[in-house]
Amino acid sequence: MIRPIIHRQLTRGDLACLVDEIARMDVSEGREADQALQAGAVDSVLDSPAALEAVLGRGGAPAPLPLTLLWYVPIRAQLRTRGVTDILLADYAATLPVVFATSQSQRAIARGEDGMAEWWRFVTALPQGTVAQAEAAADAAALALWWSGCFPEWVERGGAGHGMVRAYVTFAGRMLALAADLLEASAPEEAALCGRAADARTELHAALAEARVDYIGDDPHSSESRLNRFLKRLAQDN
Repeated sequence: MIRPIIHRQLTRGDLACLVDEIARMDVSEGREADQALQAGAVDSVLDSPAALEAVLGRGGAPAPLPLTLLWYVPIRAQLRTRGVTDILLADYAATLPVVFATSQSQRAIARGEDGMAEWWRFVTALPQGTVAQAEAAADAAALALWWSGCFPEWVERGGAGHGMVRAYVTFAGRMLALAADLLEASAPEEAALCGRAADARTELHAALAEARVDYIGDDPHSSESRLNRFLKRLAQDN
């Protein structure tokens, strides 16, 4: 079962690298970030506009930072713009691309097949009402959110265009709701997180989809793509 792991795995060295990148952009902002970090205000640093700018890079090129921060900071920012301030949900969403980045699972989707049918067969094949089934449902939801958020063009090959992406998001919500129901008695905290994720499935997907454009997609590291992303961010700031 995929659990939020990034926030608790961030090291002092990771955060120091982030502060260094902030200072490279703006010395005074870097000094403020360092002072906040020394005071233990980690979340205020991660949520700061300076951190987001440092991670994404003024010229459109992502900063040389750990993969965890490259996903976590932008996804937190995207969720905040959509009214979702739950840190655990941001952690959960950012965990998906980090965990699945080296995964070799579910290659069938890249060939244009529908993953939902396979995942549903796996979930229903397990003993009904068990923790194992709950964890399988949660994992199916995680895969559906990851594929639809980070690789929508591959998901669309398996069905009717954008309709298949929406179907994946809906499927993720239902699997998370199932996991929440089955875990309520044995793991109430995990059940609550699954329930909140189910309710915020659309926002989680949108945050992944927006964050991914800096790393995945059609030639994201070309000069033209970097410039377009930079100009887009300038327009949003204004």
